[in-house]
Amino acid sequence: MLRFASTAVSALALVLAAPAWADTLVDNVDGVTIDAEGKIKRFSGLVFDEEGTITAVLDRADKRPQTDYRVDGGGRVMLPGMIDAHVHVMGIGFGALTLDLSDTTSLEEALAKVKAFAEANEGRPWIIGRGWNQEKWGLGRFPTAAELDAVVADRPVWLERVDGHAAWGNSLAIQTAGVTAKTADPAGGKIIRDAKGNPSGVFVDNAARLVAKEVPAPRPEDRDLALAKAQEVLLGYGVTAVADMGTTLDDWHTFRRAGDTGRLAMRIMAYADSIDTLETVAGPAPTVWLYDDRLRMGGIKLYLDGALGSRGAVLKAPYHDDPGAKGLPLLSPSQLRNLMSRAAMDDFQTAVHAIGDAANAEVLGAIEELSESYKGDRRWRIEHAQIVDPADIARLGQHGVIASMQPLHQTSDRLMAEARLGPDRLAGAYPWRSVINAGGRLAFGSDAPVEPADPWAGMAAAISRTDVKGEPFGGWLPQETVTREQALAGFTADAAFAGFAEGRFGRLVPGERADFLFVDRDPLFASPQALRETKILQVWIGGVQVKGTE
Repeated sequence: MLRFASTAVSALALVLAAPAWADTLVDNVDGVTIDAEGKIKRFSGLVFDEEGTITAVLDRADKRPQTDYRVDGGGRVMLPGMIDAHVHVMGIGFGALTLDLSDTTSLEEALAKVKAFAEANEGRPWIIGRGWNQEKWGLGRFPTAAELDAVVADRPVWLERVDGHAAWGNSLAIQTAGVTAKTADPAGGKIIRDAKGNPSGVFVDNAARLVAKEVPAPRPEDRDLALAKAQEVLLGYGVTAVADMGTTLDDWHTFRRAGDTGRLAMRIMAYADSIDTLETVAGPAPTVWLYDDRLRMGGIKLYLDGALGSRGAVLKAPYHDDPGAKGLPLLSPSQLRNLMSRAAMDDFQTAVHAIGDAANAEVLGAIEELSESYKGDRRWRIEHAQIVDPADIARLGQHGVIASMQPLHQTSDRLMAEARLGPDRLAGAYPWRSVINAGGRLAFGSDAPVEPADPWAGMAAAISRTDVKGEPFGGWLPQETVTREQALAGFTADAAFAGFAEGRFGRLVPGERADFLFVDRDPLFASPQALRETKILQVWIGGVQVKGTE
């Protein structure tokens, strides 16, 4: 089993305040929210009741009501709590508690970090981590087991790639799993092999399960600690609600334990990892909202293809830098439709991971077909929608499709996407403005821990198509930028709408929960660089301050 230091529990525990104060006025604020038409609305005061529900939003000219409590906002900027439309909550927590290679810029640096971590954690039976990226290292190939053996040979090592669609192991990990040259590639997976056919160390998509099944499972207390750490990370960025993509049964039990004991601060819209989990947790219909709108399972996450970085994203034409590859389909067309139909018949929402242009075309075709049978407000979600054939973009504006996209992927993947696709196939890459122009709806997120769970960096990328260094000058495919208003909506109101949470949270309006932030600058006037430097002064959820002292 994985074991983490018990002393970290108290350090990471979230201490939640008592129930929201009765009839509280938060006054003297520079308030910003999104109205029913998706426009910016300014206000200067907010009133919420003892349930943490907003009862009034006040302009400067409005008479202030008599309330039991008054909080002086000091003229600071108040925003709705940020909502991340696509994260992996437990992945954030475990990623923060295990070996993190996401900041490494070379193979040598990564190997040195693996060695140091192993030496500092002699009692761990496996060395577990994530975040490596051979593209960022400029390696031009996948790393090998032999390279890991040179730094750790006495224990199995198992390291997920940054996108979660490949993993790298040492020889002992591969031997422990019994994988040899005779082991066939599973459907939807690929074992990277040497010239003799032996596993060379990296396993792509479904092939990773061959080794991952041998990794010791975390204990419940390990999971509780990981959730506490994830909440600490998310609240640190001002994120008050998330869509958790691929919630397992163990994840759900972890969320429920936190809710039962008052340790669940943020709001989680859970999307099950399988039909079995969906049926076990929710039964014949989406669950009710639990813990004062803090937890609900309302849908399922499906994987249609892999990622660009590991060449698992399914493309219509071969990869520019590997003409023999077109990606790894993880579901057949009939399997996709059967699973979407099974969920839809009980009013569950489907969120389908599709990155390559062929995968996006396939899920759009499935939505068109299923919309004939399943009427009403379905809000079919496509997660990532990174590479879309320009001929298919208009289809994203039909049948209530929501494009759940992660702006930081564009800045991280830019050079890799150019290599994978070539210069002539980039017109539909990360097409944010095109989705809006086609009548579609965006929901923005981070895909954390693949990217940092930082909505401010996400908004900066969305409005500029530049990275933290301001590159490339003028933005990469700048015609796909969005406005500041659209970026803010993507991380608040539209992200709530994407999870059927509108009317509960996402906007600072009467009837919704008093989830808000105080920040040190107005995102509607900040430059991209200034946006990235936004400081979170206070975080309030349901009328309770959960972070900050200013």
